[in-house]
Amino acid sequence: MVEKHGSSEPSASFRDDGISFFVILCVMGAFAILSSTMSKNPVLNPFAESLNTPTALMGVVAAASTVPGIIISLPAGVLSDVLGRRRVLLFSALIFASAPLLYIFIDSWWQLVLVRFYHGFATAIFVPVAKAAIAERFPSKKGEKISTFTSATLVGRSIAPFLGGFILSVTFWNYDLLYTAVGVAGTASLIAALFLPREDHSGRGGPAPSNSLRRMKSLGLPSGWGEVLKNPGILSVSVVEASTLYAYGALEFFLVGYLNNVVMLDPFLIGVISGSQLIFIPLINPFMGRLSDKVGRRRPILAGLALGGTVLSLIPYTRSFPALLTISIMYGLSFSMVTSSTSALVGDLSRRELYGTSMGFLATIMDVGQALGPIITGVIL
Repeated sequence: MVEKHGSSEPSASFRDDGISFFVILCVMGAFAILSSTMSKNPVLNPFAESLNTPTALMGVVAAASTVPGIIISLPAGVLSDVLGRRRVLLFSALIFASAPLLYIFIDSWWQLVLVRFYHGFATAIFVPVAKAAIAERFPSKKGEKISTFTSATLVGRSIAPFLGGFILSVTFWNYDLLYTAVGVAGTASLIAALFLPREDHSGRGGPAPSNSLRRMKSLGLPSGWGEVLKNPGILSVSVVEASTLYAYGALEFFLVGYLNNVVMLDPFLIGVISGSQLIFIPLINPFMGRLSDKVGRRRPILAGLALGGTVLSLIPYTRSFPALLTISIMYGLSFSMVTSSTSALVGDLSRRELYGTSMGFLATIMDVGQALGPIITGVIL
């Protein structure tokens, strides 16, 4: 993985309008990822079982929300390069707000697959476009700022299993009430998105709507895609991220079943273990991002991969709550070490005009890994 540092010249893509674009994006991300994570952890596995989902298809249910990332992340990144980030981010927020309502009307497992598929478009669009916007605005601090944004999303991701497990515990597994809470969080994300500052089309970063077709031609989108695909550094980083998310996707879904059916823990304790994967990461992630800005991306990535592989191998050999909790925390740390550097490294390796395309490509390959994780694990089980 070759590393290089991008320009330190600031971007004028967004006007602050007295409100920080970065803060609003972090708030939006926290509620958005809270909503999407609570829709699956720890509820999705037992909800799918209550719908009599065939065992061999449980992995398909888990992966359904990841498949849209394979389909839409790259096109969404490209569109954000052409049309501007704000429009695409607003579209993703609409999905975050609308998808949770559909869970309440589900009465069969195939309907759950369809709703999960629709819901997956929200995160698939939001994450790469948000990272591209941050890389564009903070070219000399990509590692720190993207990691801080990721920490904000991890706040939502960390709270989700605890809150979801608590709601299921006190409501005696009332799925409708849980998905109502998911909808409230998704709506909060949409409200935050409405306050995103409009792009300043007079600056370098924001294309004027009337110039979108001309900008599309000037960028040479097919050649832009080819430039990203032919970049060996971006390809290798994307494969590393896909491998990391392969393990994470399998663990996130099937760990709940292991804790419920084998260890037989209370739903709240299951939520504690699931959430503890990420409980310290919002504090650690900005530090890891700053570290990668200073020492390079390669060392944190390699150390994180080694730690994650080690702790994951210990899970089948324990049913102790404290031990499983420790494993979960250590895995969360390893996950942070990898992901705090991969997106920034892709930004380092990409031209500024192709930030959206590059981040979209990274998200696409990443989602291939995350989708295959639960599917292959389900077949093995």
